[in-house]
Amino acid sequence: MCGICGFVNSGAGGRPDWLHSMAASLRHRGPDDTGFYRDGHAGLGHTRLSIVDLAGGHQPMCSTDRAVWITFNGEIFNYIELREDLIRRGHRFATRSDTEVILHLYQEEGERCVDRLNGQWAFAIWDNRCRKLFLSRDRLGVRPLFYTQTRDRFLFGSEIKALLAWPDVPRELDLEALDQIFTFWVALPARTAFRGIQQLPPGHCLTLQDGRLHVWQYWRVEFNSEAERCEPEDALAEELFALLLNATRIRLRSDVPVGAYLSGGLDSTFITALIRKIAGHRLRTFSVAFDDPAFDESDFQNEASAYLGTEHSRLRCTGADVARVLPDVVRHAEQPILRTAPAPLFLLSKLVHESGFKVVLTGEGADEILGGYDIFKEAKVRRFWARDPGSSMRPALLRRLYPYLEDLQRQPADYLKKFFHVSEADLRSPFFSHLPRWELTAKIKGFLADEIRPAVPDGTALRELEGLLPPAFAQWKPFHQAEHLETAYLLPGYILSSQGDRMAMAHAVEGRYPFLDHRVVEFAAALPPRLKMKVLDQKYLLKRSAAGWIPESIRQRCKQPYRAPDGQDFFASSNGYVQDMLAPERIKRTGIFSPNRVAALVKKFRAGMPVGTRDKMALIGILSTEILVQEFITSEAGANIRERTTQHGENDTHTQLHFGELSVRTGG
Repeated sequence: MCGICGFVNSGAGGRPDWLHSMAASLRHRGPDDTGFYRDGHAGLGHTRLSIVDLAGGHQPMCSTDRAVWITFNGEIFNYIELREDLIRRGHRFATRSDTEVILHLYQEEGERCVDRLNGQWAFAIWDNRCRKLFLSRDRLGVRPLFYTQTRDRFLFGSEIKALLAWPDVPRELDLEALDQIFTFWVALPARTAFRGIQQLPPGHCLTLQDGRLHVWQYWRVEFNSEAERCEPEDALAEELFALLLNATRIRLRSDVPVGAYLSGGLDSTFITALIRKIAGHRLRTFSVAFDDPAFDESDFQNEASAYLGTEHSRLRCTGADVARVLPDVVRHAEQPILRTAPAPLFLLSKLVHESGFKVVLTGEGADEILGGYDIFKEAKVRRFWARDPGSSMRPALLRRLYPYLEDLQRQPADYLKKFFHVSEADLRSPFFSHLPRWELTAKIKGFLADEIRPAVPDGTALRELEGLLPPAFAQWKPFHQAEHLETAYLLPGYILSSQGDRMAMAHAVEGRYPFLDHRVVEFAAALPPRLKMKVLDQKYLLKRSAAGWIPESIRQRCKQPYRAPDGQDFFASSNGYVQDMLAPERIKRTGIFSPNRVAALVKKFRAGMPVGTRDKMALIGILSTEILVQEFITSEAGANIRERTTQHGENDTHTQLHFGELSVRTGG
């Protein structure tokens, strides 16, 4: 796992130290080594986190004739099998690294080499023979890759920081992306929070040659009702077990110790059990615990660790800890966030790093592909209610679904009917499953400044998303439509990014995800919905596969959504940055939000008044947006934020960046 960056010139070459500045901004991703390649047309940079072939994996790496160069972030888990096949074809290797396997495979098969890769990657290949740049990002979007174009050059990097290290890249907020984040929690690919800076979408490749830029999709999940699996449940459960076992086995390939996250839920416990079956030795596991019992899963973590015989380390996280590290979290996420959930994972990766581990396996992805989220259950209940909208009993199912949402419990049936969109018109929407979530999230836009709101008219975000849907989306079953919306957008844009890659790599820790092996994902896509959720029993087939391998209480427990403390803790006297960021004069100067409406929200929190989900999301969304602007677009008081957080022991390792005055525009 590493950081990559580089450029291709179309004009003046630029100063050599600019490439070094790009790499310096990614040092937290790869603290073990740094390397560069540069010719008259292009430059590649690399910061390395050494995991496979510690001695021989220096990058950028070149072909034997020095005509093809690669800078690579990620892991190719089937590199051993690919290497053996390439040797049979006459290729000779100088290292044991997976990086060299990509180089040889590219020389053998060209750009279609990505079809044979099983892994998580973002890489750039510079083919000096034809002066072509080839970029690729893994199928599910585990590893990030960003790019932009200036007048004289094309730039790319693992993080937006690397692009902003180049002096002539504009530092501007994209209001349409902000509108999308305040609807879907994520910016829709290829947008980012920064105008003119794009992300290569998951499952896509890009080539740049002779000034022509071409982006294409090489893989996506397809849901085909006619191709659904119809074998007996036992046979499918065994096949899922075998796929997960192999996916876990190849993700244990490493020349450094491998640990696991153990949350106490079904997914991480099952992965830990599979590791134990494969490795046989005592495994080191890590988790987060909370003082607030509404968030804490310590009892289940203890039970899972004792059952599986792991050596367990736990980070105890308080609301004060979450508030303290939020500036660091936003700095690494590089986009506004609406929940505090990334903060404990940021702190957990710090514990993992300090414990001497660089690699952890986790259970991410199971909820999206195997029917684990409450949103799937909610959509099923809403459709059930919509068939009898006058029922007085069916709304009770939704109250039972969210016992932890006190404000929802108090609402009458008429309110719930409107909030949960159970009308006949709502049923016809392609976004039926997500309408309540998105509508609630979009209420944050009520805090935008009056001057800003006309720039992004209501419905803009939904229209853009509708234009991105696969051609066959309307023919898919409703359950599959909901899975697509989670897997294609929230998973790569938030779960694997703001909660995944960015929080782990902030402390040089690589996450690996057996459930996101593309073979497992394709198998899951072919399952009928009834095997993912039988009536309202979530992840039904996965539970069948896990039987006998994990504690029964964990296998059968109801899903507990991962959440973290938010709200009042941000207004403690030790968090002076919050007062600075939300001060009326600063809100007015930034110009994104209404000073009066933000002041009313702050007053509500300070007074200890009851606050619901909307207010909590608004607080974090506004605060994180102001921090983002401060860190990457304006320089005023940026040092103050870092000084306050550093005093509490969260000293970031990467190069800090300061820029000119805030510029906010719309457009791509």
